[in-house]
Amino acid sequence: MTGPFPDPFADQPDWAPLPPRPIEIVPATTRVDLRGRRVLIGLPGLGWRGDLRADERVVQNSRTYVPVISEQEWYRAESEQVEVFAPLVPVERVWVETVGTRQGGGASQGSDAHLVSLDAPTHRAPTPVFEAGAVAGRRIVHATDTGEQRDLRAVTETYSGTDGDICVRVTPELEWYRWAWRGQAPTTLEVPVHLLWIE
Repeated sequence: MTGPFPDPFADQPDWAPLPPRPIEIVPATTRVDLRGRRVLIGLPGLGWRGDLRADERVVQNSRTYVPVISEQEWYRAESEQVEVFAPLVPVERVWVETVGTRQGGGASQGSDAHLVSLDAPTHRAPTPVFEAGAVAGRRIVHATDTGEQRDLRAVTETYSGTDGDICVRVTPELEWYRWAWRGQAPTTLEVPVHLLWIE
């Protein structure tokens, strides 16, 4: 035998699910439904603000605007059926988060610094939780063999679970935000870190 042994874990190991599909950001000027979607607002060359949700476009005096509110207020309005104030942002200053298509390869790009253009907002590729630093409060995707569960937040940092697995407790975003406006502790689920990705 002259060559090296082939790596049986090359590509994707059997025990690890594929990474979740990445977030792609598209201008709100494209024909995409906006109600309840995550959006970013800002100006090219200046910067971007996230953790916002949108409602459908509004036309006033021949200009198109998007009502935009913080995610916490959006969840409160939807959950408790209350009216909230939503500032109108010109549609050309709004970008929409959409779920993209999975890239080939499956490996994360890591946390290396990389330069981006200031012409439009960007989003990093999903990062495995075990490669991240602090995770409490971050948006999480629970990747399984059958699909992805999104709209989750990490409630804890990584810890040693009851079965010896390294785990994180996660909760649905509605409960995460309800915890803030009502003080009601969320129900959580203990998930092994190899199934979790930072969105």
